[in-house]
Formats: sequence, structure tokens, C-alpha cells
Amino acid sequence: MARRISAMTLLLTRRDVADLLTIDDCIDAVENAFRMLGRGEVPRAAIAGVHADGGAFHIKAAIAGDRFAAKMNSNFFNAVPRIKGVIVLCDAVDGRMLAVMDSIEITILRTGAATAVAAKHLARENARTALICGCGNQGRIQARALQRVRKLDRIFAFDSNRDAAANFAQEIGAEAVPAPTWADIVVTCTPSRAPFLHHVQPGTFIAAVGADSEDKQELAPELMASSKVVTDVTDQCATIGDLHHAIAAGTMRREDVYAELSEVVAGRKGGRESDDEVIIFDSTGMALQDVAAAAIVYERALAAGRGTPFEFGAF
Repeated sequence: MARRISAMTLLLTRRDVADLLTIDDCIDAVENAFRMLGRGEVPRAAIAGVHADGGAFHIKAAIAGDRFAAKMNSNFFNAVPRIKGVIVLCDAVDGRMLAVMDSIEITILRTGAATAVAAKHLARENARTALICGCGNQGRIQARALQRVRKLDRIFAFDSNRDAAANFAQEIGAEAVPAPTWADIVVTCTPSRAPFLHHVQPGTFIAAVGADSEDKQELAPELMASSKVVTDVTDQCATIGDLHHAIAAGTMRREDVYAELSEVVAGRKGGRESDDEVIIFDSTGMALQDVAAAAIVYERALAAGRGTPFEFGAF
């Protein structure tokens, strides 16, 4: 007798995930995840990190509704691709392992989606220009995600590799710039280990995305201290985000953080209060975003007949 697919685990490749998940899906799912967190409907989760020669391993896990996901990513600076990983999705009711899937597309998309959600709630309504610092795959998704929530007239592209900035600009219709320039929205998504953004114009919204480990830094501590800071997870940002460096420099305390984005999305805290305030979203990544996106991929894979079924218990 043939084994039932529902009792088996789906193996989903990066191609499967890319074909099944869109940035629009992710924006909706991530915003809902932030809302649930802000309302206290889902438990908080922490990140575990293990350092190795030349890189690190990060492990995140969370529950949302009837789904649990655990993600393990490796981040090695000289590796190609630099970030690799896997997500295990389980049924949170009976513990069944539903799927094992490549994590890269989900990580890229949900990170861009988090920026879009933050920009929706924290950027000026009349924001028309954006600067993307870091012209890799994440920069491309960041630009696409921002265009879903604001009508951008101009996008500027900056990268320490000028060829990368030029290619990025040609691909998405942006303008390559030799140094960070003023814009209504600034996204930093680089592997920088030293601050390169020191000043912005009044009213700027900044999404600080790249500092996802202790040794990465993009924003000057003085810029952090002079701005309204909103985090994805304050405890996490105080350990690995740009907030971490501001605290270490003595320009900020953990208590100086205005809010977590979940509080803003849930309506527990206000967002932008004036057109002149500079607001920074310190984004270090949440497992809750991963489980929200992975659940969509799994349901669509079942409907489309994608993936390879397998059973760990078979022998």
C-alpha cells in the first residue's frame, strides 16, 4: 500500500521556494506576524549563535499559530554564496515534521518584507526617494519591497564595489552614486564592519539591515543616539545590531529604544510623530518571520505538487 503524502515530510529546494513565494506574500505575512507579536498572541523567541573560523552559525526558532519553524544559517564571509541554511517546518499541534526547505530565498524575502512593513509605518507618507547601500541580492529585494509601500520616483544605489552599484542601477533603473547621498528612505544592507552612515537629512527613515552579527556595523553611534530607534527585537539588537554598537560606545542605553516594530504595528505605540524626525529601524531578523513565510511555501507546495516527499522513519 502506498504511503500517504500527509504522513511524510516534503523536501523543498531553493528553486521550489523561489517559485512558490513572492515579496507581496512575505510583506502580508510578516506584517501579520509583527501584529500577533505586538498583541501577545505568539511567544517570543531568541537567537543562538556559534562562531567558527571565518564565520558563524545562527539558529532561530519560533511558533506562529499551528506551525513551528527552526532555521539554521551559516554566514561565512569568503563563502559563495556567503549565507546558506535550512528551515525545518513542523506541525505545532502534533509535532510532525512537515517540510525541510532551503532557507536562502525565505531569508532574503522576509528581510525585505520587514523593511517594507517598517517603512509603511515609519517613513513619511510623501517619501519619494530611496538610497540602497549594498547592491547584492538583498539590496534588490529591499528596493522591490519599498516600491510596494511607497511611490518612489528615484532610487540611488551605493556600494563599495562600484561595478556592483552600476550593474544594480542598470538592472532596476536606479542611479549609482559614489557615496551615500541624502534620500527620504535609506536602507543599509552591507557586510560592513565599520560605520559608514553618519548623517542624514531631517525626516529620513533608515532601515539598518546588515548588522546581523556582533562584528558588523553600518550606522555611527552618534546617528543612532540622535534618532528615534525602533527595533525588531530589542534584546537581540542590543547584542548583534547597530544598537549593540551604540550601547558599547556609550551613546545609547537599551532603555533609549522607542519601541519594537511589533508594538507599532499592533497600535500599542505610535509611529512617526513629525515629518522632521529621523527614525531608524534596527533589523536583525526574527524566526517569527521565517515561520510565517515557510508556512506559505509549504501550503503552496502541497497544492502544486512541488517538492520531494520522504520519511525519516523509513528503513
